[in-house]
This record gives sequence, C-alpha cells and structure tokens, in this order.
Amino acid sequence: MSRIGKLPVSVPANVSVKIEDQCISIKGPRGELKQPFRSEVSIAVEGDNIVITRNGDERTARAFHGLYRALIANMVTGVTQGFTKGLELVGVGYRAAVEKVDGQSCLVFKKGELGFSHPINFPIPVGVEAEVQDRTKIILRGNDKGQVGQIAATLRELRPPDAYKGKGIRYTGEQVRTKVGKTGGKGGKGGKK
Repeated sequence: MSRIGKLPVSVPANVSVKIEDQCISIKGPRGELKQPFRSEVSIAVEGDNIVITRNGDERTARAFHGLYRALIANMVTGVTQGFTKGLELVGVGYRAAVEKVDGQSCLVFKKGELGFSHPINFPIPVGVEAEVQDRTKIILRGNDKGQVGQIAATLRELRPPDAYKGKGIRYTGEQVRTKVGKTGGKGGKGGKK
C-alpha cells in the first residue's frame, strides 16, 4: 500500500467536502477547488477525514493512490491558507511592475527591463494574485498549488539565470551555480609570457 496514499487527509471545521460523479470539490474560506479523479481510486469522507483507497492492485492504481492523496491535501491547504511562490530579478536594469493592460492585470516588463528589445506583458490568470516589491521581487499567491507553481515556472523561463553571471529570473532562495569564465581558469599554458 502507498505510504502517502494510506494517510487520511484531515478536514478543518471551516471546510466542506462534496464528492459526486468522480469529482471532489473542497470549499473553504479562501474559495473552492475541484478535482476530477479516476476510477482506480475511491474517495470517501469519514468523520473529519478524507480517506483515499485504491480499487485494485495494478501499477496505475498504486500510482494514483498517492497522487490523489497529495492533490487533495494540497486542495485543503489551498482553500484554508493558500500558497505563495517568490521570484527575484537579478541583473542591472531588470525590473517588473503590475499594471492593467487592455483591462487585464499583467506583469509588465518594459523595453529593456528584462534584457529584451521589446516590452513583455505577462497576463496574470484568474485565481492568482501578483505583487511586486522593490521592483525586483515578484510574489505570486493563489489557492491552487499547481497553478501558482506553473505561473512561476513560466515567468522564470522568460529569462532563466545565466550560467556565467547568474543574471535572470530565479526563485526566492534559489542557489545558482555559475561557471568560471575563460579568463578565470588561466594556467601556465598558452598564455603570453
């Protein structure tokens, strides 16, 4: 049995759970999240806990057992506390701002502010809030852990950290290993004497 899957998910008093038609919906003070689930697992509410059991011993059933337990635990955390992901802009002139563009809230990188010769308007989807501190720190908040993480990964892909100087967009607290440049590793061979 899956070590993660067999653990019940505790439901706080201010959270309601509804299961119908192979879909679980969890509603809490921060909103509501829904997750369809496959027929390889069964989900039931027993007292103050959500219990996930698998309907067979095949490899896919064992895999989905732990997966759905983790997803449901993240849903309960999301509707009660929410999730936060931070990004940092490292580089001279790298800046961001949150502005309305055509009626939609966007993270705006103006011309040259991310090292590109054109402006970038990154739309912030519904369910995610973005905040910029000191023009170089981006904080993403939301109820859905997967959505917050995907938005952060997509933003990081706009300008991943450089291997030599470390310039770019990185997660808060991320350690970027840099390479030594051509001049850094000069020995006695091949150089002028």
